[in-house]
Amino acid sequence: MPATPAALLLGLLALAAPPDDLDDVKALLAKPALGPGLALAEVQAFAESRVPAVPRASTAEEWRALADRWRADTLALIFRGEAAAWRDAPCRAEWQGTIDGGPGYLVKKFRFEAVPGLWVPALLYEPAAISGKVPVVLNVQGHDPLGKAGPDQQRRCIALAKKGILAMSVEWLGMGQLNAPGFGHGLINGIDLTGTSGVAVHYLSLKNSLDILLDHPNADPRRVAVTGLSGGGWQTIFFSALDTRVTLTDPVAGYSSFRTRARFLDDLGDSEQTPSDLATVVDYTHLTAMMAPRPTLLTFNAKDQCCFRADHALPPLLDAAGPAFALFHAEDNLKTHINEDPGDHNYKLDNRRAFYRFLATHWKIDGSRYDDSEAVDDAEIRSPAALSVPLPEGNLDFRSLALKLAAGPSGEAVFPVDERLSTDTEWQRTRRRQLWRVVRPYADRASNEDLEKETRGKYRGGPAKIRIGQTWTVPGTWIDVAGADRRNVLAIVVADAGRAGAAAEVLRQLDAGHAVLAVDPFHLGESNVGPRGWLYAILTAALGERPLGLQAGQILSIARAFRQNYDVPGIGPGKVIVSAVGPRSSLAALVAAAMGEEDIQGVHLRGGLASLREPIEAATTAERAPELFAFGLYREFDVLQLAGLVAPRPVSVYNPTERAERELGGLSAWYRRLGAEWSPLRVDPLERAR
Repeated sequence: MPATPAALLLGLLALAAPPDDLDDVKALLAKPALGPGLALAEVQAFAESRVPAVPRASTAEEWRALADRWRADTLALIFRGEAAAWRDAPCRAEWQGTIDGGPGYLVKKFRFEAVPGLWVPALLYEPAAISGKVPVVLNVQGHDPLGKAGPDQQRRCIALAKKGILAMSVEWLGMGQLNAPGFGHGLINGIDLTGTSGVAVHYLSLKNSLDILLDHPNADPRRVAVTGLSGGGWQTIFFSALDTRVTLTDPVAGYSSFRTRARFLDDLGDSEQTPSDLATVVDYTHLTAMMAPRPTLLTFNAKDQCCFRADHALPPLLDAAGPAFALFHAEDNLKTHINEDPGDHNYKLDNRRAFYRFLATHWKIDGSRYDDSEAVDDAEIRSPAALSVPLPEGNLDFRSLALKLAAGPSGEAVFPVDERLSTDTEWQRTRRRQLWRVVRPYADRASNEDLEKETRGKYRGGPAKIRIGQTWTVPGTWIDVAGADRRNVLAIVVADAGRAGAAAEVLRQLDAGHAVLAVDPFHLGESNVGPRGWLYAILTAALGERPLGLQAGQILSIARAFRQNYDVPGIGPGKVIVSAVGPRSSLAALVAAAMGEEDIQGVHLRGGLASLREPIEAATTAERAPELFAFGLYREFDVLQLAGLVAPRPVSVYNPTERAERELGGLSAWYRRLGAEWSPLRVDPLERAR
């Protein structure tokens, strides 16, 4: 008599691992392998070693040549991919009405396109009686939910207009009127994934707003200033250093050197402040020095509770910029202001007065109204609603821009169509080299240091420290059945939750007769340095590495070492497979297997991505999964192509979603063409029954 469904379910459940087995495996996995602070110390040292120093020049001409080269190379990074077309698109602006200001000024509303289809609201504070050419100041915002309506921002712009200066206040992407989920700053990494530079949207918002400001008939192109607090301070130095139309700058508490940030965790910057590959060309010390000889006021706060405190942020910037200004005999053009009252993260009256004095000094402004006073009445401060600028329906944001760019990977077809190539792996070899260039895996010699082992129930194991070259220590746990014969398969297990959360997968591999090495590669599990660990991850991308490449390279290095080293206790000559749980670990495992043609003999994936488009669709941010956003990966590959680079070695996708079955179903034919009978889509009946 055929078994009933209920009887089959009971039989499957009877096969489930006893609870004691799972508890014993969990206990072994929970033991740490790294000493306190080691993961943090290694990523700090890694970052510091890769931040470029500012070279010294002998003459002003030599310095100009260096600065011009850095400027051109940095702009080339910013305008990668579709950003080049954005840069060349005409800047559209639409004026939306005028507010009668207080005595002596008007407020004009307008909107403009940062990139085609993405409109930014802005305000122009214009002197009421204006004639001839007058100075202009571009005022940019920081991480203030009120954006351009922030009271301190309004006071500065009103005061400047009363002094006879054209003051523009531009909404920052993600703040004020643009404070919406689709503008989360961590979403620009989704643009990066498609091979277009996400930071270009920030840069073009600044460039286009300055274009509009300088188009004003009364704008004096010889007197152009930019200033802002915090994220506005970052915008100020980033833009001022790269656009030489800016003739004076005052970034307020907005940045520090990448080397400083590696040691002072509060200084670690968001995605726009840490764009991929920036530090392969310049550090923020370079950007500061590139202002020479243009007047530059570096304003920091003595007791800043947020970030960029004066005592640690300012000295490296001065050390780098001072010699450059000296080459031009322009030492007086580089000044500092340290705010003591209130001394916290602010652009209040003391900092504003320092800015006004700096303008008057360098622009040779005469007259009593150009002193450092600020005659702004509280009644002149308007509500956000009063300063709101209408925006068009369907305004694009970071997420929708990324989706537009994510139509699909370009380049070669997924699989060769010509029958003559049906069994030729040249396609794989070519694409594997391209994958290496995109992901930049950090692979090196791996050596193992076993720590004390113990027996728990029927399992024996313990923590291990695996050195990758002289740079990284990957924590791991060896586990095998106590007293087991030498194994011919080593399963490397990696999980998004870290190896401490991978007990179920470890148990599956043990039940299959494999020895297990569960590891936590870069930024996962014990290798994660804490809540700000994602900022270190994107910092490695700014240094020219890729978090995904660090993870995949470490997995590949370990697989290579243990495939070649048959003296590891419990492991005889045989093969290495990688088993991953979760979308982040699965992508790293798949990339490692794609590149490790001889070193990884198969990969098991649970909960992996069906497509690299998924994190963009889900509005996944770099904060949640920085390794998913390797610059340009989705321009060249999707999950299907990566799996195709592993074939004919087995790629097992367990409990696939409908999308995974749809996206990856074509792999079966590719396996057959390579002479392998293998279905890459698998259902684990025991897990499904559970």
